[in-house]
This record gives sequence, structure tokens and C-alpha cells, in this order.
Amino acid sequence: MGTMLGLLLYGLVVVAALVAAYLLGLMNGALYIPTDMQTVDEMLKAANLTQEDTLVDIGSGDGRLVISAAQKGVKAKGYEINPLLVWLSNRKIRKLGLEKLASVSLRDFWSADLSPYSVVTVFGIAHIMRRLEKKLDRELKPGSRVVCNLFPLPTWEGKKEGSMYLYSQK
Repeated sequence: MGTMLGLLLYGLVVVAALVAAYLLGLMNGALYIPTDMQTVDEMLKAANLTQEDTLVDIGSGDGRLVISAAQKGVKAKGYEINPLLVWLSNRKIRKLGLEKLASVSLRDFWSADLSPYSVVTVFGIAHIMRRLEKKLDRELKPGSRVVCNLFPLPTWEGKKEGSMYLYSQK
């Protein structure tokens, strides 16, 4: 009986942690909705990546965009606040032998310095885009590229391609 109660309590703690991570994601960014691989490919193509680029995916989810960029030879970093998704991403990265090019950190991207990156990818949500735009204005170097899936930056001039918005920092 004691073992069953222990397992039940352990299960409740795990569920509570997952719910807390989900709610934290909702408050600070967007819900985790995996981007389909066709869109990942389109986003990377739209970014016009070269091997000299450094890419950051903010709110990187399960790491599929970071991994795809690394498979193209691009150094890629992801920031994600859900510990389960960070673990899953880094596990996939290790299995694919991409550790020298790719990693995902358990970190709120709002506190991360984005200045080292030449390409930023994001699948955000409408209510964060104005604040994100200000962060990108402060931190990105001229010529840096931003690819947003579904939700545009409110005042930046860019180009819409399908569901994506493409920008270049001035």
C-alpha cells in the first residue's frame, strides 16, 4: 500500500510540474504546438541560411527547427522553458550526433542575449510580438534576419510568404 501511495504522489508531482510548465509557457510566450516539418523547411529556406550564420529559435519546443538547421551545417541554439521539451530536444541532438552545432537551453528567451545571432526564428503568439519587436530592436545587429511563423512583428516592415513573415534588421 505504501508503494502505491508513493507512486501516486510521484505521479501527481510530475503532472503538477507539467501543468506548471505549460502555464508558464502560456504566460511568457506561446503554447507548445509542434511546427510541421514542411513549415520548418520553409522557414529555414526563407532565412536564406549560410554556414556562417548562427540561428536561435526562441520557444524552440521539441527542437525540430534547431536540429534541421544543424543538419544543414548551421550553428543553432534553442531557448525553451519547458524542461521536458528541453530534455527531449537535447536527447534528439545527441542521438543525431549534432552536439557541436546544436543545443537547447532551459531558459526564458526574454532574459537571453540575442545579439550573437544572425538569424532568429519564432513561432510566437500575437500578445508577445510587440514586446519581442522591442527586444529584437535593442539586441540584433544590422542585417540580422527574423522569420516569424503566423504572427508578424507589429511595426517592422517585412515580407509575407505564406504563413511566414520575413524581416531584416536595419
